[in-house]
Amino acid sequence: MSAVLVAAALRWTDPRASADPLTGQAPSAPYAAGASPADRCALEHALRLAERLGGRCLAVTVGPAGAEEMLREALAAGADEVLRVDGPDDDEAATAHSLLAGLTARGPLPRVVVCGDRSLDRGTGATPALLAGLLGAAQALGLTELAAGADTAAGVALRAVRRLDGGRAEELAVPLPAVCSVEPGTVRPRRAALAATLAARRADIAVVRVGAREGAGVRAGRMRPYRPRPRALPAPEGGTRQRLLALTGALAPPRTPPRVVTPGSAEEAAELLLAELREHGVDAPARGA
Repeated sequence: MSAVLVAAALRWTDPRASADPLTGQAPSAPYAAGASPADRCALEHALRLAERLGGRCLAVTVGPAGAEEMLREALAAGADEVLRVDGPDDDEAATAHSLLAGLTARGPLPRVVVCGDRSLDRGTGATPALLAGLLGAAQALGLTELAAGADTAAGVALRAVRRLDGGRAEELAVPLPAVCSVEPGTVRPRRAALAATLAARRADIAVVRVGAREGAGVRAGRMRPYRPRPRALPAPEGGTRQRLLALTGALAPPRTPPRVVTPGSAEEAAELLLAELREHGVDAPARGA
């Protein structure tokens, strides 16, 4: 198999972030934020793929300077190089565009990108699909297994297993280039050695700064709660009784006028009730049935 560049796209999140009620800012503790369990599995899959394919592993993230701590952990775990993209990550589309811009500025694009299926900050899992669309790569999302396959006539293909509804699963042959997202718990992340951890503390972190994409700005108007447009109805006329009758439709056709009956016996009363039911479409039994 030919050597390929495998990238692990990691999301820097703080599961315990809190917002200041006065300023609205959400500061993060340096050692509280980091990679989610799904992203840690994505890094382990990327490391294994790079070893199997004889290539290199790149750990990349979009985030502030605090995200470099997560990248140093990736270096200690075995990543060959790391990259921090300083760009917009307000939503999934912005994150995908920032990742593409950062990887393009770095050099040759990776042949395989492995992501977590979703982040802890209420992510929808759309970033891998959007990134695959921008790269023009195949996508395999929500995987429980991911491994290097065999060389085919079209090139190297990955072997993946995706979970389906009803306890089923499907096996995929994913051609390169590809973007894959994995579920948490699919592999056990490796532990970094002490020497590698100390070396990662002194390593330089490459940073690429990118701006917002064109046409990404949104003009927001005055914020107010949503209220459905009311229906215009004509006001009823007359006094209170006439207005109630008009609003309830009590006198609207078809209408059976009220009548007073005085049956002479119980049998006659029963017959009147059965006739009234049959008149209104109720399948009432005939007398004597």
